[in-house]
Amino acid sequence: MLELRNINKSFGSRKIITDLNLQVEDGSILCIVGESGGGKTTLLRCISGLETIDSGQLLVDGRPFDPQATTSEAVIGVVFQDYNLFPHLTVLENITLAPRLVLKQDMPTAQKAARTLLTQLSLADKATLYPYQLSGGQKQRVAIARALAMKPQFLCYDEPTSALDPTLSQAVKEIILSLKAQGMTQIVVTHDWDFAAAIADQTLTVTPVQA
Repeated sequence: MLELRNINKSFGSRKIITDLNLQVEDGSILCIVGESGGGKTTLLRCISGLETIDSGQLLVDGRPFDPQATTSEAVIGVVFQDYNLFPHLTVLENITLAPRLVLKQDMPTAQKAARTLLTQLSLADKATLYPYQLSGGQKQRVAIARALAMKPQFLCYDEPTSALDPTLSQAVKEIILSLKAQGMTQIVVTHDWDFAAAIADQTLTVTPVQA
């Protein structure tokens, strides 16, 4: 279980998150929903360690957790809105890079795991392609595979359907629900209330804070 206790975050004089308390149960899906400027992505970045909280505490299974620690990638994976794939690496290389560098997997082990993920995400024939050769939906799935390759305990998504048409949004929904069925705990930032209603076990609504 992921727990947030009294989390606060400001940028200058503008408070973004104030005394937030939240629990995300194992195997569940939390959707963080709201207007632009409400702090959805900031909260996700605090959880994943890309932003530093001003005060408060994060706990994983009841133990204090520092998301900025070097081992945090093996606990919390992130699928970014713009995918952040390395353009000079193939799909397979994008997926195997972090497991080899951070988890110290050898190449055969990393590649075997990556190919299994690609098969699960209907990308088995894309392993040798480069990001520019992929559609938006395919890049999205490669980004998910790359995050899953780190075997995270929690998987976070920043606006996973923002650039996708309804058919591809449906595909992303099916992937998220499939991962839930496998026991993956997921946190989804979205502005799409219908998408959130279709996948969420728990919803956190955020609203812009006046300066």
